[in-house]
Amino acid sequence: MALNMVRANKLRSFLTVLGIVIGVTVVIAVASILTGLRGRIVAMVEEYGTNNIYAFHLSTGPRMGDRDRSEYMRKPLRPEDADAIRQQANAVEEVASVLYLWRLDRTIKYRGQSYKEGFLQGVSASYATVTNVSLQQGRFISEVDDEHRRDVMVIGVNVVESLFPNRATIVGEQVELNGRTFEIIGVLEKRKNSFFGENEEDNAIFVPFQTGRKLSPISKELNLNIKAKTGMLREGLDQVEQILRRQRGVKSSEPNNFDLSTADKIIEQFDGITMYVGLFAIAISAVGLLVGGIGVMNIMLVSVTERTREIGVRKAIGARKRDIIRQFLFEAMTLTFLGGILGVLVAVVVSYVIMFFLPDLPASIPLWAVVSGMTVSVFVGLVFGVWPAKKAASLDPIECLRYE
Repeated sequence: MALNMVRANKLRSFLTVLGIVIGVTVVIAVASILTGLRGRIVAMVEEYGTNNIYAFHLSTGPRMGDRDRSEYMRKPLRPEDADAIRQQANAVEEVASVLYLWRLDRTIKYRGQSYKEGFLQGVSASYATVTNVSLQQGRFISEVDDEHRRDVMVIGVNVVESLFPNRATIVGEQVELNGRTFEIIGVLEKRKNSFFGENEEDNAIFVPFQTGRKLSPISKELNLNIKAKTGMLREGLDQVEQILRRQRGVKSSEPNNFDLSTADKIIEQFDGITMYVGLFAIAISAVGLLVGGIGVMNIMLVSVTERTREIGVRKAIGARKRDIIRQFLFEAMTLTFLGGILGVLVAVVVSYVIMFFLPDLPASIPLWAVVSGMTVSVFVGLVFGVWPAKKAASLDPIECLRYE
């Protein structure tokens, strides 16, 4: 009977549940995009190493708002801190130092061509081991390169495509950086996982750590990439924290004046950001569901009026109040259930359209979002169908039979 009512008033039924369709579509579409992004973030972090610890003097990861001003008073980490961790932490396998050369001209020149988008860093030889670096050509920076401050570099794929298009071999070429001649000794392999098709290593320009200090003595921003031994991440994290507190003279009553991150913490920070996006999507969805629910209640009240004589006949032949209530509740729930199905289908189409036009934007439709959308849509029909159902059940059968 509920399906017959929908078929008899197709356009009216569609317009009635349009708000529910929009609400369910928004929730599922946003959930699919956020789930896909989270999966991509997890894969990227795991590719760099699940046992890694990242130390920096400022707070890292996604943040809502600006850093506390007091953070900028912190002293940067030092190479001596890396040595202390390497020597004192028995749960640590290796430590890599990364010097950010933001204050240096990053333009690479080669035979009249320039590349200005490079991400210039001075890294120790252990960086490749700690972050699972793969090379497309050549070799990575060695301890000898670092010790002798050689003018050599390892570059990313975007640098290669810009300066050396259609070239099979790049290793051995000479380029100019900050007025000095550097030899390219290696080309990084593009990471399997990326964010919107890009990874920071695609634009990387890695020079030996000591060479970076020579190029820019005023650059002090140092990041430590620390690889814990297998199964000893928690022990490694505790040991690194204690060592850095001693190295930086932090008293027992004072909080850390540095930041430590792990793969799990980075993912948690991302989840904290997406939570706000999810709440915003739920708010929009709630408005749509509320509008849809009011529409359902309105159309069911109209239906009660249109079918007053039918209600009288049903009561006259023995229908009880609960039978009438059940009938109209099922009709309202069927209407919103069909709206939920339509919303799911629209969300699936939207997700695939997004992936078609933006293939680098991952989208994965989670089952929980589909189930939640369907459940909420049926619940809306149940809640907003109560008043019309009670009104129908409370009608007097004699008055109903006399109704024209």
